[in-house]
This record gives sequence, structure tokens and C-alpha cells, in this order.
Amino acid sequence: MASNRRAFLTATAVGALAAAPATAAGGHAPTVADSPSRPPPAAHEALDELLAGNRRYATGRPRHPHEGSRRRHLLATGQHPFAVVVGCVDSRVPPELVFDQGLGDLLCIRTAGQVLDEAVLGSIQYGVEELRIPLVLVLGHERCGAVAATLEHLRTGAPVPGHLVLLVDEIIPAAHRTRALPGDWAEHTMRAHTAWVRDAIRADPAFTSAHVAAARFDLDTGLVSLLP
Repeated sequence: MASNRRAFLTATAVGALAAAPATAAGGHAPTVADSPSRPPPAAHEALDELLAGNRRYATGRPRHPHEGSRRRHLLATGQHPFAVVVGCVDSRVPPELVFDQGLGDLLCIRTAGQVLDEAVLGSIQYGVEELRIPLVLVLGHERCGAVAATLEHLRTGAPVPGHLVLLVDEIIPAAHRTRALPGDWAEHTMRAHTAWVRDAIRADPAFTSAHVAAARFDLDTGLVSLLP
């Protein structure tokens, strides 16, 4: 990670706190987000809730929780999201829908190709330190436009216009590492880049209190799978 990022993020992160399950209202099994005032859950509870919500979404049985006026009023004086999702700006991958969550449940940070910069890192630190969020999930997806633009640049040598240079420069290392692998170069690049973003966040002392994971969203099935 660049030295200016390291200088920017120097605070020591607080320890993550585990909590007992809350009692849910509304006729469904309790989830980690049912009470907006509860302490933060353990990271494994947060990850389980994300994956359970994704299964509901992918199988066409979403609950669309926490969307009503009562929830809005409860959140008016504060928020307690249970996960940070660092994802892509792609309109087909909105985290709240993909994970079947609602108001106040997720702190979502989205850039093309989930590329890191100072604003992204500062936003993650806000979630981890100030909101005591125990889980950071980096979410890549197949057929990513930022990855496709990077590979096109490498294949043709065509100049990258304007601010897109930042995106391409960040993704190029993953493309180089995977170029010789058999199969879909774009898929390999996306996976390698998503894992690198996860590892860069993990390595930063500002985020030591949180569990950091990486995952892939399948546009065809709607399913999220964790990356090794």
C-alpha cells in the first residue's frame, strides 16, 4: 500500500466485540441487524447473516428487511451497521439487494473495480473504529468493466483516458500475475485483484480489530462465494 495511505491511517483500531443474538420482531428468525441499538455482533455472525441474505436473494425469496418508516425513525439518531462492504460501482451489484439487507444494516463503499484510495480507506476506518463494525467484506464480481478496460489496455497499448488511469494502474498488477494462467484472464484478474484488496486492508494496522474477507458475486446465479 502506498506510503501516503499508511501515513493517513495511523490510528490503532479498537477490539471487536461479540454479542448475544437479539430477539427479532416480524415473524422471521433473528438476524444480527434486527435491533439497531444492539452492540456489534461477532464477525462470524455478520458474515453468516450476509451469506444467508444472499441465499434469499439468489433463490428469489428476499425479505427486503428494514425498509419501513419505523426502521427509519429508529435510525434517525444513530446507526449500527454490522458489516462494511467494499464493492464495485457496477449497477448490477448493489450490496443491500445482493445481501437482502435494509436501512442501517450495511456501510457500503463502492468504487469501480473496488479500487482503494484515501477516501475508501478513511471510510473503512470510520466504520471499523467509530462504528465498531466487526466485518469488512471486499466484493468483486464477474465481467467487471474496470477489469475489462485494464486488459484491453494491456492487449492493445491504447492510452487510458483521464481519471480511468487510476483504476487501470491499480488493477494491472493482478492482470500481470494471472496472464499465464489457463482459462478466463478477466476472471483470474478479478479474483486476484479482489484478494489483493482484501490483503491490503488486512495488513493495515488501522483495521486489525475487524475480520476482512473477500468474495465473488456471480451475475448469472446471483450467488456470492467466498474467495480463498
